[in-house]
Amino acid sequence: MKLVRQIGSLAFVLGLFVAVFAGVPWHVIVADDPPVPWWLRIAVFCLLGGILVVLLTLALEQRKSKRAAEGPPPTESDRKVLLLNSAELPHRQITEILGLVQGHTVFAIWLGKDLSAIVRLILGGELTEYTEMMGRARATATDRMTAQAAQLGADAIINVRYMTTSVVGSAAELLVYGTAVKLSE
Repeated sequence: MKLVRQIGSLAFVLGLFVAVFAGVPWHVIVADDPPVPWWLRIAVFCLLGGILVVLLTLALEQRKSKRAAEGPPPTESDRKVLLLNSAELPHRQITEILGLVQGHTVFAIWLGKDLSAIVRLILGGELTEYTEMMGRARATATDRMTAQAAQLGADAIINVRYMTTSVVGSAAELLVYGTAVKLSE
């Protein structure tokens, strides 16, 4: 699927390049409404077809990831690795420090939700589209960090911290990190 999306992106970029840097000058030079040449037609079809291929592959990938995520979310009792934002556990001793673990993700919302958030930004109120996006990003990054700690055999992750930055437009990067440790029984 990724290869198809990359081919679609390449077709879009090539079509855009030919249409803008060859088609526009051609149209300016030949100003008498001549028939559109075959190479410009192909460039426009590549541009539009590339966009369509990218959008379809993204929609299919999102549908796949939604189906995979529809399982019940893990509850605290299901989680094998304890998460703490402090350095100590009452009544438990840290027996071994396994090292830094982290989870990372970059999330974005689709243009329709972005536009509705812009309207809400003007009118006021909570930007629920971004709140939901950041909640999903936090859960994904935390799951990745917890999985990394479980691979190390950790009982807990201490000093858990979250960091977020804006990447581009409505895309946000979220990083969660902490120290994986083993605990005494």
